[in-house]
Amino acid sequence: MSLRIYNTLSRAVENFSPLVPGHVRMYVCGMTVYDLCHLGHARAMLAFDVVQRWLRVSGLQVTYVRNVTDIDDKIIKRAVENGETIRALTDRMVEALHEDADALGIERPTHEPRATEFVPEMLQLIGLLEKKGLAYQSHTGQNKGDVNYAVRKFEGYGKLSGKSLDELRAGERVHVADGKDDPLDFVLWKSAKPNEPADAQWESAYGRGRPGWHIECSAMACQLLGESFDIHGGGADLQFPHHENEIAQSEGAFAKPLARVWMHNGFVQIDEEKMSKSIGNFFTIREILAKYEAETVRFFIIRAHYRSPLNYSDAHLDDARNSLKRLYTALSLVPPVPLTIDWREPFAARFKVAMDDDFGTPEAVAVLFELASDVNKTGSAKLAGLLKALGGCLGLLQSAPDSYLQAGSMLDDAHIQSLIAQRADAKKTKDFVAADCIRNKLLDKGIVLKDSPLGTTWEVQS
Repeated sequence: MSLRIYNTLSRAVENFSPLVPGHVRMYVCGMTVYDLCHLGHARAMLAFDVVQRWLRVSGLQVTYVRNVTDIDDKIIKRAVENGETIRALTDRMVEALHEDADALGIERPTHEPRATEFVPEMLQLIGLLEKKGLAYQSHTGQNKGDVNYAVRKFEGYGKLSGKSLDELRAGERVHVADGKDDPLDFVLWKSAKPNEPADAQWESAYGRGRPGWHIECSAMACQLLGESFDIHGGGADLQFPHHENEIAQSEGAFAKPLARVWMHNGFVQIDEEKMSKSIGNFFTIREILAKYEAETVRFFIIRAHYRSPLNYSDAHLDDARNSLKRLYTALSLVPPVPLTIDWREPFAARFKVAMDDDFGTPEAVAVLFELASDVNKTGSAKLAGLLKALGGCLGLLQSAPDSYLQAGSMLDDAHIQSLIAQRADAKKTKDFVAADCIRNKLLDKGIVLKDSPLGTTWEVQS
């Protein structure tokens, strides 16, 4: 294969080939479903939506797993505050997640496991770690009964994040809890607390309790993809400690690499600070979709490289809307003919080179704009078909052009078409004052008329 991917583990761009020829197995850490998803979540989902799309375009079978964390401290707290069961809360939030992802054109993963459905597999993995001397149960302190991972007994700890054990001071990144042999140790199984609801507890050999966050992904990934697979992805904030701990758990248990390639998408930033629920500087996907078309949001995210920071502002989204309009305008003026992409065609070949270089969407999008310019110059329906087909590789340009260009109009199409017809009649009788009056009347309502040899179309003013 010609595909090359940046591997966080090696800190280099590497040639990629799947462990099983022709079949890529990919696991991506999903959402903790205690609230609505924000734009940072959208970026992570879209980054790996593009990855799995391009793998399939490249002729590969893809088994894509994106989990749902439906049990943790925040979920328990929110459910108790709401006076509802954990399942009622998480079902509602998963449904909202699907609605938001579907709106953005994010394809559903092959599997979407929920953590609460894999507790037996988690306990089995914890038992294996205990047998290997990598896990122990606390017998003292307020967290008596917890099962912890013995970090210093795993030789490779820190290889993903590049942190040495000496750098990881107690309390800096891992919560120090009573009963741990070492402050760096992390929890695998949390013993039940008196104030926690019954639906946050499971029976186990260690007493009633619930799984820790990190063990969830190790168990689900192993169960659905095997002890070793091709790609593990997630946000850059998960690199440490979550993914580091996944490696320790899985490789400690099975003595083989968990994933060959580790991919991490960059943050969404507001005023140079990461968008995060914990600091309150976030916008939900729904809030943004109330102001902008879903494809505008998708384009805004995709045109930046998945590993780069993405700065959010209305100005950047306005620019994305105007840029996407240029592509749709080309398709509106030259109706595309359906075609199968010939990757030897110069535009297609350049698009492929960009995408094969660590999913280089900025360069791929640049090819789309050059292609749109050629469509405008030549009026070639075949080039328009290629523009639509290449856009489809990114989940773009698949709507009817008019539906995008006319989105947000205050006037209905029938009324606008009536005025366009009146303007055409005025032009035929050389009453250009009346024709201009109609154009200006529509412009005052935010409607821009576009004249071409094919006739007059309209779109919403940028």
